[in-house]
Amino acid sequence: MATTSHRSASGERPAGGRRPAFPFGLWKRRPAPRLTTDFGDPGLARLREAARAGDWPAVRERLASAADGDELCRLVWHVSDTPGMAAWMGGVLEREPDGTLALLTAGAHHVQWAWEARTGARASQVSREQFRIFHQRLEVAEDLLYRVAEREPDWVAPWFMLQVSGRGLQVGREIARLRFEATVRRSPGHLGAHRQHLQQVCAKWGGSHEEMHAFARDSMLAAPEGSPLGELVALAHLEHWLDLEPGQDAEYIGRPDVRAQLLEAADRSIGHPAFGRPSDWIGVHNTFAMALSLAGERGAAAAAFAPLDGQVTEFPWQYLDSGDPVAAFRKWRSRAGR
Repeated sequence: MATTSHRSASGERPAGGRRPAFPFGLWKRRPAPRLTTDFGDPGLARLREAARAGDWPAVRERLASAADGDELCRLVWHVSDTPGMAAWMGGVLEREPDGTLALLTAGAHHVQWAWEARTGARASQVSREQFRIFHQRLEVAEDLLYRVAEREPDWVAPWFMLQVSGRGLQVGREIARLRFEATVRRSPGHLGAHRQHLQQVCAKWGGSHEEMHAFARDSMLAAPEGSPLGELVALAHLEHWLDLEPGQDAEYIGRPDVRAQLLEAADRSIGHPAFGRPSDWIGVHNTFAMALSLAGERGAAAAAFAPLDGQVTEFPWQYLDSGDPVAAFRKWRSRAGR
C-alpha cells in the first residue's frame, strides 16, 4: 500500500481542460469535517437505528416502501452492515422462512459479515481460519440471494450482492461478468455494480491496470454526461496508485495524462450541470476530492470539496490514514484551499 505522504505535481492545469466553477467566497466558512455513514440522509440513519434495535418490523416496512429496485438495493445494502444484526437476523428467518425481504436482507448481511471476518488485509495476511469463516458466510449468502433472484427476477439487489460475494469466492471471470451484466441489465447506470466490476477487473483480483482503465473509461463514455459513472476513472487511477511503490505512486498520479483524465472525468460528472445530487453524490465527491488532491489539481479538488460541507466518507480516505480518515480529509482540503 502506498504511503501517506505523496509528492504532488504542479497545480498548473493542462491545456484544453474546462476549469470547474468554484465559489471561493464560501471556502472561508467551511465547516469542520466529520465522518458520515448515512450519506447525509436522515432516512438511512433511522433505518440503521431500527436495525441496531433489532426492530425487524420497522426495517421491513421501510424496505417494502422503496420506490423502485435501485432504492431497495441501496437500502438493503446500507442497513446490512449494521453491527449486531447477526444476533437477531437468524430469528427473523426462522419466523419468516419464505419472506423475500428477510431472505434478501439476510443474504446481504452475510456478504458484509463475511468481508468483516476477512478484513481488508492482503490475502497473505489473512489466516486460514479467517478464510474459512469468510467462505462459509459467503456460501450462505449465495444460497439466500439466489433464492431471492428466482422469486423476483426483476430485482437488481440480489445480482448486485452476488457480484460482491462472487468476487470473494473467486467464481471466475466469466461468471463475474455475467453477474455484472445481470445487474446492469436491470439498472443500466447502477454505480455500485460498476464499482464492484471495477474491483473485479483490477490487478489485485486477477485483472490488469489496462483492463481496469479501459472498463472505467468505456463506462464513463457510454453514460450520459452528468452521470456519476465518471467516478470510475478516478477510482481506477487510485487503484493504480495504490499498487505502486512509494515514490512511483506520486510520480504516477501527478503525470500530465493522468491529471488530464481526472479533470475530464470530473467535468463529465460532478462538474456537469446534469450531475445534481444522486444518491451517493457524497461518496463520488469524496473520491474526486482525494484523487484530484493527490494529482496536484488544487482548484478542481477545491471544487470537489466545496459541496461536501465537511462530510467525509471512510472510503477512499482510509487509504491515506486508516486510523483517521477525517484527518486525511482535513489535511488535503486545507491544501486545496490555499
